[in-house]
Amino acid sequence: MKVIAFNGSPRINGNTAQSLKIVLAELEKEGIETEIIQLGGRKVFGCLACGKCRETKDNRCARKDDEMNTFIQKMEEADGIIIGSPTYFSNVSTEVKALIDRCGFVAKSNGGTMLKGKVGASVVSVRRAGSTFTYSAINFFFGIAEMIICSSNYWNMTLSRDPGDVQNDAEGIQTFQVLGKNMAELLKKVNG
Repeated sequence: MKVIAFNGSPRINGNTAQSLKIVLAELEKEGIETEIIQLGGRKVFGCLACGKCRETKDNRCARKDDEMNTFIQKMEEADGIIIGSPTYFSNVSTEVKALIDRCGFVAKSNGGTMLKGKVGASVVSVRRAGSTFTYSAINFFFGIAEMIICSSNYWNMTLSRDPGDVQNDAEGIQTFQVLGKNMAELLKKVNG
């Protein structure tokens, strides 16, 4: 089994990335292969609503001027998907929004089963507030894609502003560890 995690923050080793690594460490303890994809700060564009994915039906976006199709393919091949985002004005980063919109349109335009039954988890970092909407935005995507949403013992978020602050958030660390354990258990049940 394999889980891919998207770091939607432009900070390569910021709190979102560090939070993802906490979750992935628990998955790796259970023998699950993991990969982090640096999405934040990459050249990705939003959906053009051109409708070409409905015509081609090849599980790819017609837009070829960025790396989105590589990301869509990785999602298609994975058993589990984690999307991590910092909270930007009470929502996901623009790169995460582009991923959600374009992968979502491609999936729906190709019969809607590309992501069906995969396990999804959100990971959110926030300075102070707005995290629950960011958490919801990611989970709404998983829900409409007919994915199985994995949870923890609290919302999957950390209160952290400066890079490394997550390491001082004991509850956030524990939440992410439980998330990783729960995701491993769920993956084993789904793929068992």
